[in-house]
Amino acid sequence: MSKILITCAITGSIHTPSMSPHLPVTPDEITAQSVEAAEAGAAILHLHARNPETGQPSARVDDFMGFLPRIKQSTDAVLNISTGGSAVMSLDDRLAAPKRAEPEMCSLNMGTMNFALYPAADRISEWKHEWEEPFLRNSDDLVFKNTPRDMARILAEMGTERGARFEFECYDVGHLYMLHHFVDRGLVEGPLFIQFVFGVLGGIGPDPENLTHMKLIADKLFGQDYYYSVLAAGRHQMPLITMAAAMGGHVRVGLEDSLMISRGVLAKSNAEQVRKIRRIVEDLGREVASPAEARVMLGLKGADRTAF
Repeated sequence: MSKILITCAITGSIHTPSMSPHLPVTPDEITAQSVEAAEAGAAILHLHARNPETGQPSARVDDFMGFLPRIKQSTDAVLNISTGGSAVMSLDDRLAAPKRAEPEMCSLNMGTMNFALYPAADRISEWKHEWEEPFLRNSDDLVFKNTPRDMARILAEMGTERGARFEFECYDVGHLYMLHHFVDRGLVEGPLFIQFVFGVLGGIGPDPENLTHMKLIADKLFGQDYYYSVLAAGRHQMPLITMAAAMGGHVRVGLEDSLMISRGVLAKSNAEQVRKIRRIVEDLGREVASPAEARVMLGLKGADRTAF
């Protein structure tokens, strides 16, 4: 087995600040938690931005630039910027910060889908910001648009023009076939880094059988020319990524995906989740990859060729 890549998703568009006081929102908080997660063993940091005043997911370049240079100065981790942003953002908005920053890696969502977060609203009794409850409850009518034209544009503007490699986020089996379509078109070259995403209502469910099936189809479509990682939402995070690690895959943790460290206990930081999965994978006999090793494995351009 290859060394295992740990990705940490520091803060995201899915969870709201009122769900946990430990979710980083301001540039200072995002920077501090990113550095701590890297020191704990995360080779890749997956990054969104927040409006520091409201906690709302942000596409503003200034919000990203409030933490990207500082993280780069403090750690050698690979900085992976979301092009997904939030389902309520336009593609122009979602691409503004990645185009300005020219990172080594970007995420790329491989299909249009329902992105239904509204069940979480019934579990929250107190809201920190006015936008939070309407955002969650209205997600019963929320479509996350990622058309083939959108994907081709991201591949061109971030990959061809700026040299970024991609974390291909596949929320269902059909997304693997869409990725294969772009390989056939010559717009994507290996080694691919595919993130299997489980447990988002609208995507594939967090069943162990679905993980083995996604791996089976990916093997059929991409042979040996890919790496796969697994993220699972909420309480399914640790069980499913542990299974992935045992199967020879890679793992993603972070407060974007789950706010908990154990049943009923909030994680106090992203690094706490990194340290937990690191203990698990090392007990399984896997060795954790460094950022330098991640760059070699994934064919990245290097931090010196970013624009921040």
